[in-house]
Amino acid sequence: MRIQPGLLILLAAVAFLLAGCQSVLFASLNSTNPRSDVELRRGIVFDPAHRLELDVYRPAHADHAPVVVFFYGGSWVRGERAWYRFVGAALAARGVVAMIPDYRKLPDVALAGFMADAALAVAWARAHAAEFGGDAQDVFVMGHSAGGHIAGLLATDPQWLAADGLAPRDLAGFIGLAGVYTFLPDDADDDDMLAVFGSDGDGQERAAPLHYVRGDEPPMLLLHGTDDHEVDPDNSRALAAAMQAAHEEADLKLYPDVGHSTLLFSMAQPLRSRAPTLEDVVAFIRAHPRAADARPAPAGSPEASAAAP
Repeated sequence: MRIQPGLLILLAAVAFLLAGCQSVLFASLNSTNPRSDVELRRGIVFDPAHRLELDVYRPAHADHAPVVVFFYGGSWVRGERAWYRFVGAALAARGVVAMIPDYRKLPDVALAGFMADAALAVAWARAHAAEFGGDAQDVFVMGHSAGGHIAGLLATDPQWLAADGLAPRDLAGFIGLAGVYTFLPDDADDDDMLAVFGSDGDGQERAAPLHYVRGDEPPMLLLHGTDDHEVDPDNSRALAAAMQAAHEEADLKLYPDVGHSTLLFSMAQPLRSRAPTLEDVVAFIRAHPRAADARPAPAGSPEASAAAP
């Protein structure tokens, strides 16, 4: 039996992940996404006080393109922006300016620290979007797992963006990939969550995006795999229900037989048959332009090719 290359990469990725070799895992994913039509600017300092940097993935010839600020996961204790080049390249190849910032983590900081970093990254993205062909009025926040929690809080709890003169409604949208939006009973014994948010119910509730939905949030796309054993899909179900109860837009998509990591890894070229993550993310961005006129698909993109006579 001949095994497809994409499946080989997936199996290798899972093996490395289970072995704890995350840098090797992400290097293998990133090696499958060479793009000649994507320009990468590495190591741009957005917070000199804490020496925090971000990477920008820019579509060639971008002009007033939408911007996505992507926050990676890692249980609030690990991760680095360079691992997620496959995410930035995939978005930029579809006409999106992607910015991937680092942020401080446990044990150096807890909730207030990494949320301040995330808010500052978004403010920087708006202030500098035009330098990379992006539209400052078209900034989305996106995140996976713990990064989905961070992006979700920016989109719901106004205190974080307010420190930089912004509000959740200033965002064009929030895209959550298997994010933590509420604290379920199964989370009670999770050491990372206890360390970041405490063991008392009030502390966890204050850290849950679900707690802040009041009807003044940006549109949301919530993606989750039904086979996710790390972050229960009920997180996305509950946030979608809260948004809909507040008469706000929340598009919930549950992918059958898709796990926690596969949801994100399917953005890498060889694994895109595993879940339509990239297609759904790009479709959501295209459907929610902040500009008065609908945003056309970029030249050379699959959408533009499909629309051509």
